[in-house]
Amino acid sequence: MILSQLNRRNLLKLGAAAGTTSLLSAPFVIAQSAPITIRLSHVVSASGHPKGDAAALFAERVNSQLEGQVKVEVFPSSQLYNDDQVLEAMILGNVEMAAPSLSKLEQFTLQFRVFDLPFLFSGIDAVDRFQQGESGRGLLQSLDAYGLQGLGYWHNGMKQFSANRPLLMPEDAAGLLFRIQSSDVLQAMIEQLGASAQKMAFAEVYGALQTGVVDGQENTWSNIYTKRFFEVQDGASETNHGILDYIVIASADFMASLPDDIRDELMRIFHEVTEERNALSTAINLENRQKIIDEGGVVRELNDMQRNAWVEALRPVWDRFSDDIGADVIDAAFNA
Repeated sequence: MILSQLNRRNLLKLGAAAGTTSLLSAPFVIAQSAPITIRLSHVVSASGHPKGDAAALFAERVNSQLEGQVKVEVFPSSQLYNDDQVLEAMILGNVEMAAPSLSKLEQFTLQFRVFDLPFLFSGIDAVDRFQQGESGRGLLQSLDAYGLQGLGYWHNGMKQFSANRPLLMPEDAAGLLFRIQSSDVLQAMIEQLGASAQKMAFAEVYGALQTGVVDGQENTWSNIYTKRFFEVQDGASETNHGILDYIVIASADFMASLPDDIRDELMRIFHEVTEERNALSTAINLENRQKIIDEGGVVRELNDMQRNAWVEALRPVWDRFSDDIGADVIDAAFNA
């Protein structure tokens, strides 16, 4: 649906270029009689979560520093769109900014699959180095052709497995049904464990775990705590097997329509907030990990033998997706 809308939009642009060149040559200027409104949609809690806190801080600073010129309205917890809907809504002009999970971008380029490969990144610092390097910046630019502008990455944190029974060794997952994001890499990862995968919207996960529709899931400590998944699981195993990050995206048409000074100031604030909040993501996740324990949830730590068993069990997933992602991108991520 999204790509078909893009094709139609591109055809309209080509037709306009052929017949109304004089109109296109005139710059588009936004009337400043009222503040420019930016709707920012995301799916997590408004506060107590790395993405929710980053979005709130971005809105606070823009609304203060660009008062009267720009107003950011944040719509958390899928109030406006979920991650499966928001990219199409952005292309259609119904929302200006969003922060979907990286796995939602497979319809545009398969290279973002690199972020879903299990045990590729040793931690958040390694993710930072990759995202700020040539390959990570190149992935942001890969969306330009689709009318989307990749602004940067917001961290959530490293992911853990939880289920309705203890998960200490990879074979403990066999036969279970896990909720995953819409990612073929994550599906392959779960199937490599001898388990089954169910792609499901984030807002539906708690109910599915509570009613036994699915047996387990994989998520960060912040998501497990703020969405109360620990209440309906036997426990969570500290595997740190993957990264859950978000790409902050804006409508390319919207960004191009902004006056240069406003766009520059908006990006300055965005980069400032991104640097500050990403640096705090690990601390926020560790705080939420402790809150799970304090409220009666179970956190299981793996010893070296158990962790190595998980790494070895899931390593074949890398080879399966090497052609889609590109060996050079995987190497850059690994070397980071």
